[in-house]
Order: sequence, then structure tokens, then C-alpha cells
Amino acid sequence: MTPLHSTLCRFALALLACTAACPALAAPPVAAVRDVVQTLHGVTVHDPYRYFENLKDPEVQAWLKGQGEHARQTLDRIDGRDQMEQRIAELSAASGDKLSDLVRMPGERIYYLKRGSQQKQYKLMLRVGLHGAEKVLVDPELEAARTGVPHAINYFVPSWDGRHVAYGMSAGGSEDTSLYILNVASGKRVGQPMARVHDSLVNWLPDSRSLTFNQLKALKEGESDTETYLDSRVLWLKLGQGEAQAKPVFGPQVTRDLGLARLDVGSIRFTPGSPWMLARTTDTTVPEGFLFVAPVSDLSQPRIHWKKISTLADKIVDIELRGNALYYRTHQNAPRYKVMKLDLRHPDLARAQEVAIAPADGVLEGFVLTRNAVMAAVREGTSIGIRRYTDGDTTGQAIALPYAGAAELHEDPAHGYDDMLYTLAGWTRLPLEFQLRGNVSVDTGLRAKVTMPALPEIEVEQVNVPSHDGVLVPMTLLHRKGLQRNGANPTLLDGYGAYGYSETAHFSAAQMVWLERGGVLALPNIRGSGVYGEPWHLAGVKASKPNTWKDGIACAQYLIAQGWTTPRTLAVMGTSAGGTFVGRSITSAPQLFAAAIFNVGDMDMVRSEESANGITNISEFGSSRNADDFPALLEMSSYHHIVDGTAYPAVLLIHGLNDPRVDVWHSAKAAARLQAASSSGKPVLLRLDAQAGHGMGSTATQRDAMYADIYSFLLWQMGKIQASN
Repeated sequence: MTPLHSTLCRFALALLACTAACPALAAPPVAAVRDVVQTLHGVTVHDPYRYFENLKDPEVQAWLKGQGEHARQTLDRIDGRDQMEQRIAELSAASGDKLSDLVRMPGERIYYLKRGSQQKQYKLMLRVGLHGAEKVLVDPELEAARTGVPHAINYFVPSWDGRHVAYGMSAGGSEDTSLYILNVASGKRVGQPMARVHDSLVNWLPDSRSLTFNQLKALKEGESDTETYLDSRVLWLKLGQGEAQAKPVFGPQVTRDLGLARLDVGSIRFTPGSPWMLARTTDTTVPEGFLFVAPVSDLSQPRIHWKKISTLADKIVDIELRGNALYYRTHQNAPRYKVMKLDLRHPDLARAQEVAIAPADGVLEGFVLTRNAVMAAVREGTSIGIRRYTDGDTTGQAIALPYAGAAELHEDPAHGYDDMLYTLAGWTRLPLEFQLRGNVSVDTGLRAKVTMPALPEIEVEQVNVPSHDGVLVPMTLLHRKGLQRNGANPTLLDGYGAYGYSETAHFSAAQMVWLERGGVLALPNIRGSGVYGEPWHLAGVKASKPNTWKDGIACAQYLIAQGWTTPRTLAVMGTSAGGTFVGRSITSAPQLFAAAIFNVGDMDMVRSEESANGITNISEFGSSRNADDFPALLEMSSYHHIVDGTAYPAVLLIHGLNDPRVDVWHSAKAAARLQAASSSGKPVLLRLDAQAGHGMGSTATQRDAMYADIYSFLLWQMGKIQASN
């Protein structure tokens, strides 16, 4: 734990204590204005709350504590808020156990994360065969009970022989992950945990006696947080060794002759039966990077003879290794992606063969290898289907699914099975795990079927909305069947629009509570998403970023014009990078919205790269140090577009104090600026969670409480419910 984390933890405990002990509603503290004025690339930029970036400052901590206290007390006074949380919890529990990250290994071993219907956190589970007895391998609730702080499993990687499993665990939503190795038979940990292994870039060698992992460097006293992801290295660790014995084998400061940049975060991939290993780099945000190959036998030699296969320009985003073949997914000359096959004995991309292409109306969004086929996930709008590609059939054959929805293909890293496991979920259908045998899908029984409480019948509509430039933006509408377009429906426009991430069919108990209260949920795939492939993503990055919120504004205007809602009952929401979507929507067209939700949102894009994780997002948004990028960053920075005397909608900003991806000062700066600038008299609340981060690792209880706060706040501001004085 760094000194900053220690300071924040002490502050978090104080915030919790004060929140519980201070029932009297007080006005939120007013932040002092200490404007920092800079001239950046010839533009004068004001930053009145720059000092908030020093989260160790007692004045900043006191302000945050007061804001969090005020928000909590205000939200708790909304009529029906607690009943809404109870209903969300009821539906969440009734929807059964939650499963994720299923991995199928040799010997019919199936690993997955599972959160029981009455449990707070996911556990790591193992069963041998689909009908084998279930075994708990790792239970983070035990650590939570011991420390009083929520813990979460961030990733896991089983060894090929099944004797061990490596896993990462972090506390308080921090994602400050340590790597552990578990002996499956004894249930005991092997060796000591390895600190700063934040990503799942962990890979076992084919003999299962050692593994490689990427470790971030330990920051020196006084070293900037912006150094966090620079100069990471891949270490090779044999079972039973300590960290001091691990051998550095790859990284910018390890393999200096490979031309790696300081932000090239590496991993090394192995597969049983293959004599090759693949080293790959990303900047942790975009998947494209360098790709190298070398014989596995080189690992024990004084020098590894890496041969470069590709660079960022080759646009490779996914890889699989089988025998002498590298399979990779790319958008090089394939805007909707394709899968290629390369013989590693002659690792020249010019020799690669096309094995799978996307259908004309779909996007090839991912793939896995079975023993004798390439199985691809193909997106069409918010649905994801499955397509099988066999030797010589590059167009593939669509697989009929049990019902309409989105399929998630599960990993078979050793490529040892003819069949495949996948999960299928829909907007109104609970997820189930299926085994695909040939063309037939059979329920695996891994997730017990449950009977849900009575819910209203939900309609799902797909519409296309003309944006500011005439481009049609796809949007999904969810609402109760027969809901009238009388302009009085509470409507939530929820968008993201970054990294090529697309809105996808899924079941949400919390969303059902909003819908059964007569709400409308509008989910647009604005530009910046990948719903139509890479060109749609690129139409919402850097200089093209305004399309993201202009698409959102067009969707808001459509909802009003079509009679679904009015500005009195329309809200907008964005999470993380979606902070730009919601922030620039309300700063561009505040008159359209009654309320806005900023969930761990990016708010100050000019200063974002000054944080630990900010540097990893330059590839998506740009750098303020770059004269060409700066105008776009300033344009997308919501904080810098808040104008005094503007009647802004009511605002709820949500943030975890341990957020490693978007620092809490983003929300703090925006909250202070909106409180000072807004002339509407509507509330601007800063909701803080002392034991949460970016949302990863949050418990079921934390999530239920957050959605109860969001939905009750919106209904209050839309005039549907009241709040006590």
C-alpha cells in the first residue's frame, strides 16, 4: 500500500464514521476558488480547483467528507429510496446465482467465478465435468471478514495440469492486485504473494511448473503517479520461488533491443503442444501493439531470440496459439474484423491466410479455437450470435441459438474439445450456460433455473436516430408493454461511446425496477462504440469525439419528439469514459434534461493524463502536451465547459475513493464547479463510497445501494416522488 492509499484509507474510515453519526442535514461545504491559469498551445485555460488533485491535502479531504455526508443524508431523505433498494435486492437474489469468467481446461476441469443469490462477492469455483461436484477454491469473503474491507478476485489462471491456480485479489475496489498461487489439492497458497500484478497477464508454461506475469514497478518516494504503468516487466517464476528469484524476461528495460516504448505492457503466451511462445504488448487500453515469437526453449537460455511479427500498425487485437500456428483477429483491411492464420515457422504476416471473415451485416467481435474449428462471436446491433468456421470455409456457418440475445464464448485455452461452452443472455432473459454440440445447444445446468417474481411484460424496440450530420445512430428502447407516449414517462438516456465498447443485450435486476416503475431506458450505440466495427469507433475518438455527445443530444431530442418524455422527465447518464457523453450533453444542451448521473466519470480531460491511469488513455483521447490533440481534449473536457449562471439540471456524481482508473478529483472538480455555476437551484450531489473504486470488485450490496440512489434521485427530480425536509 502506497502512502497515498494509506492516507485515503484513513480518510475513508473517517468519512464512514461521520456519515453514520451525523443525521442533521447541513449544506454542502463551499470550495475555495484558487484559479490556476495556463496558456496551452496558445489557449488560456482556467482551472479553479486544481488543488483538488492533491487528495492528501487535509482541506481537500474535509471538503470531500462534507460533500459525501451531505449527499448521503439528502439521498436517504428521498421517499421510497429504501424500498427501492429492497426491491432491487429482492429481484437480484431471485434472479439466481451469478456466474462469470468460465474457463474449460484439460481433464474436463471447469473453473468460474460464482456469486450465490444471497452472497455479496464472487468466489472462485472448480468442478470436474459439467455434473461434477462444485468446489470452492478461493473465497474473498474470508479476507473481508478478517480485515473489515471488501475483497475481490480480479482474475484467475489455472495451470494446464490442474494442480495449481494463479489468481489476483485486491481490496476496497482499488484493483491494487497481488498475485497468489493456490495448490488445488491442499487449498494452501504456494510461496508469497507478488505485489503490483494488476492485470491478468499471467501465463503458465506448458509443463505447469512455472509461469510468467507482468509486474508494475514500485514507485520511489516522491515519484509521480504517472510513472505507474511505465517500464513494467514480465517475470518468469518457478513454483516455490520468491519474488527475488523471479527472472525478468521481457519489457522496455529488460529487452532494450526490441524498440519497446515505456508504456508497452507485456505478456508471454504459451499453449501445450506448441514449441513457441508469443510476447505481446498493449498500452493497457487499446489491444493493438507489438507481437514477437521465440522458441519456448529460449526461456532458460541467457538470451531469448525474439522475432518481431507485428507492430501497432498491423492492427492485431486478439491472438490464439495452437501448435505451429498463430491465429489472430485484426481490422487491417477489415473494418468489421477477420481472423488470420500464420505459420510460426515462417512468421511473416504477408504469408498469413484468411480463415474467418465477418458477414456483411455483422462484426466479428471475438473468437475461440476448438479442436477442429474457429468459433466466432458475431455482433448484429445489441445481439451477438455464434458462427463456426472450418478449414476452407472463410464465410462460416451461423449457429441457431435457443433464443435471441447475446452469446459469450468461453475459453478453451488448450483447444482440447470438439464442443464449446457459452453463455446466452437477453434483455428480458436471465443468462444460462449452454454446451454447443455440433449445431445443438444443450443447457449445462451450471446455473440453476429460477422462477422470478412477477414482472411487467417488457418491450424492446430498436430505432435509428438521425444525428447532427444525418448519420443514423442505433438506439435500443426498453419499457413496459403498452406504455403510452404521453410525454410524462421518466426516461433515462444511458450512453458510453469509447474504446469500441458497444451496448449489448443483458439482463439487469436493477433496470427491471426502473422499468416496472414506468421508466423508459434508452441505450444508444453512439459513435465511439464498435457496433458497426472499427470505423464507428474511430468516428468518436480524439478530433471526432464531438460525435459522441452530439449523437446523444440527437437521441434526447428524438425521445422528446416521439412523445416518450419531455425535458421535465428526461435524464442522461454516463459511466467512466461515458462522463464525456453525459458531461458534454448537459453543458451543450442543459435545457433538454431534468437530471444527470455521472458515475466515476472522466470530467477534466485536459488534466487526465496527470493521473496514474491517464497516460494509458492517450491512445483513445490524445495528449494535452500534443498541439494537434489539445483542441479536441479541451473540447471534450466537461469541466472546462461549465458556464456561470447556466440553469443546469440536477446532478448526482458517484465515485469510489479507491478508484485507480478515474481519480476521484474528476468528480470533485466537476461538483465544485457545478455547485458554483448553476443557476437552476437544483441539487448537485457528490456521492462517495469509502470502500469502492471504479466499480470492479464492488459487492452486490454496494451495487444495489448505488442503483437505488440513482433511480430514486431521478424520480425525485422528475417530480414522481418527494423528499423529506
